[in-house]
Amino acid sequence: MENRGLKVLLHASTWFAPFLVPFILYLVVDNDEIKKLSIQAVLFQLVMSVLITISIFLIILLIGIPMLIIFGIMTFVVPIIGIIKAINGDEFNYPIVGSWFK
Repeated sequence: MENRGLKVLLHASTWFAPFLVPFILYLVVDNDEIKKLSIQAVLFQLVMSVLITISIFLIILLIGIPMLIIFGIMTFVVPIIGIIKAINGDEFNYPIVGSWFK
């Protein structure tokens, strides 16, 4: 379980550069696990952005409010779980997009 610092940086980047840091790490680092997590992080941010946008449009129908709350919490909490797993040296896959990389 090498590169704990890079994994923490990758997961924490969701709050300051959610697309730039994973993209740079994907290009610079030769570790396959970091590359896989970088792709998952970018795809997770894209999927969550789309889901939050759809939720905002569905607010008109009142269905979007719970969805917006759930997806907003997921966007904040999932990277924290990734940071904790990276510090502990455990493997982590992002929900929704993690199953695309088996």
